[in-house]
Amino acid sequence: YTTGAGGTVVQATSKSTTVILNTVTGIITMNGAALAGDTTVAFTLTDSAVAATDAVLVLHESGGTIGAYSFGSTAAAGSVVISVHNNTAASLSEAVVLRFVVIKSVNA
Repeated sequence: YTTGAGGTVVQATSKSTTVILNTVTGIITMNGAALAGDTTVAFTLTDSAVAATDAVLVLHESGGTIGAYSFGSTAAAGSVVISVHNNTAASLSEAVVLRFVVIKSVNA
């Protein structure tokens, strides 16, 4: 992607709060609320650039303990559900910074 294709957004209120960013790539700074050990939270990224057939890659960019989290994503038309799992036994209260990239795809 070229400069201008991305954007940034900060998640308000909690780790399950929806964020809106209509770009094919970007940075999401998650809320710093506690996430219990061995627990998964999911939130929606509302994004008009996403089609249901796309793959969305989510990476741990910075903030928080590297390696303490795993990530998943499920695309739909105009949105992505992003899941974040705390892989540790301890509760973590970190504002994890995620990078996402939409990989355009089709079924046929």
